[in-house]
Amino acid sequence: MDTTLQDPLVGQVLDGRYRVEARIAVGGMATVYRAVDTRLDRVLALKVMHPTLATDATFVERFIREAKSVARLDHPNVVQVFDQGAEGAYVYLAMEYIAGCTLRDVLRERGALRPRAALDILEPVLAALGAAHRAGFVHRDMKPENVLIGDDGRVKVADFGLVRAVDTVTHTTGSVLGTVSYLAPEQIEHGTADPRVDVYACGVVLYEMLTGGKPHEGDTPAQILYKHLHEDVPPPSAAVPEMAYELDELVATATARNPGIRPHDAVALLAQARLARGTLSAEQLDAVPPQALSGEHDNAEDRTSVIPRALASSPTHGFTRAGGAPSQPLPADEEGTAGRYPADGVDRTSRLATPPPPPPRRRRPELRRGPLAVVVAVLLVLGVGTGVWYINSGQFTKVPPLLSKSEEQARDRLEDSGLDVGKVRHAYSDTVERGKIISTDPGAGARIRKNDSVSFTISDGPDTVKLPDVAGYKLDRARTLLEDEGLEPGMVTRAFSDEAPKGFVISTKPATGTTVRAGSAVALVVSKGSPIDVPDVTGDALSDARAELTEAGLKVKVATAQVNSEYDKGQVARQTPDPGSRAAEGDTVTLTVSKGPEMIEVPDVVGDSVDDAARKLEDAGFAVDEDRGLLGLFGDTVKDQSVDGGDTAPKGSTIKITIR
Repeated sequence: MDTTLQDPLVGQVLDGRYRVEARIAVGGMATVYRAVDTRLDRVLALKVMHPTLATDATFVERFIREAKSVARLDHPNVVQVFDQGAEGAYVYLAMEYIAGCTLRDVLRERGALRPRAALDILEPVLAALGAAHRAGFVHRDMKPENVLIGDDGRVKVADFGLVRAVDTVTHTTGSVLGTVSYLAPEQIEHGTADPRVDVYACGVVLYEMLTGGKPHEGDTPAQILYKHLHEDVPPPSAAVPEMAYELDELVATATARNPGIRPHDAVALLAQARLARGTLSAEQLDAVPPQALSGEHDNAEDRTSVIPRALASSPTHGFTRAGGAPSQPLPADEEGTAGRYPADGVDRTSRLATPPPPPPRRRRPELRRGPLAVVVAVLLVLGVGTGVWYINSGQFTKVPPLLSKSEEQARDRLEDSGLDVGKVRHAYSDTVERGKIISTDPGAGARIRKNDSVSFTISDGPDTVKLPDVAGYKLDRARTLLEDEGLEPGMVTRAFSDEAPKGFVISTKPATGTTVRAGSAVALVVSKGSPIDVPDVTGDALSDARAELTEAGLKVKVATAQVNSEYDKGQVARQTPDPGSRAAEGDTVTLTVSKGPEMIEVPDVVGDSVDDAARKLEDAGFAVDEDRGLLGLFGDTVKDQSVDGGDTAPKGSTIKITIR
């Protein structure tokens, strides 16, 4: 049964803009939906906080912090946030929609991955976290569930809901943020977090990709936490025999229990991962671990798999026979009949064919054996051996590792290896420094003939765009201009402006002319128009108040409920926003109409002392005015009152008492 049919948000339009189409996932803090932005006509992911948590200021603050943090990261391997808002009990983030699966799905279906695939996933994850660390943030909840893999093979890090500033010391009381299998010892023991806790979690994720299992298992979370504190993460080679030593070292460095031994952030770990990859041969990178499930062994793409096509197939190294041995072509004979006849010359397609008689053997003259024959035999053996060596090894070499090297270093290494430089290409890269090698063809460790050429691709750095000037354009036009430049229109905030008409862009963040990566989100500040001072219409007749507000450029809404007030019935008792506050043209002012003053019974105070009379009247809700005259200067008794006792008068009105 489709559980999304039971979700009250599915089919609704949130905030008048986002049409919710289906529920994707449910977490402890929020539910993620696939939605359509009806204004821009694009599919996105809508992360909606559970309504039960929306009343908790702490959770809402953490939720909003995620939007602000991700908006600042501006990295292609981070799931982008486009918008944030609230409607009623629903607090939401509008985010980039990634069609594909999570790394958890990959591990569940494939088990252990080949080292090449594991590094292909790890490196963009570290690039994303490195951007967060250099921006001053720590993710704190890295795990396979938060690594998204698109159908096109792009890897993105999601769920920055637990993100914290690097310089913020985080303590927890009674609970530990994050997932127990990926928590660093210092998170467990002290509740503190810096970039090295993300490095530790990535080391655990790499171990899980290489072996298909978590390094620390237990029946309870407490047992797993204890192992993180007191046991080192085992080397992957303990579970996968013949695993490359460099991968053991990479995992051990990232998961060191002493944070001082770990790389200081994800950028440093990324450099070590690339260095390790460059030292591995193609056979080591493509070795299939025994824990891999059937999908990792198959060469054919599984069309029913949840794994994106970019990861669904593995590189093959030649066709194989049923027995597993590499197939070899049959050697051609003198007549060129290879593949048509067996060695005995019989065509096995005919049951009646018989072998032809062998040809008569010609007698060769016998040679005298002597020293010359021995020398000839030795030379023949040496020649054959040299030829075999040259054919099998002597004419070949291996492509040296060139990744992250400069062009000059690459040319020197190829020359030292007896290889020529082939085509030199350039490409943009968000992870490789400008001027460094991104890839080679053939790849590092590949077997190649000496004097053959190796082509390589040099990084031109990130694909950058100069932010266009969209100030003075209407919002829709500004968004189109940004998209035409390869940028994403981001969060929209509104502000008063005396220069820009309502609905037109005032400024952008980053500012106009700034060079940013292609695909970056750009926040827009849109004008609410010139501010209007809300006029004071309290005490006016409703029709007069409506006319005055309309003339000022404001809309009027009359509250259905009326209230008692000091004003007469039908007059405006109060207004929202308050008089004198600032509003934009077209904003709405809500008016509450008076039912007239509340009438209450006046107490009888004639004959009472002045003090007693004043107390009775004030307790009843009236103001008191004393009239002593000339004769009452020395009197202390109330002789008369302006409203007789037992009659009614408006609450808050003044009762005059005469003293004699």
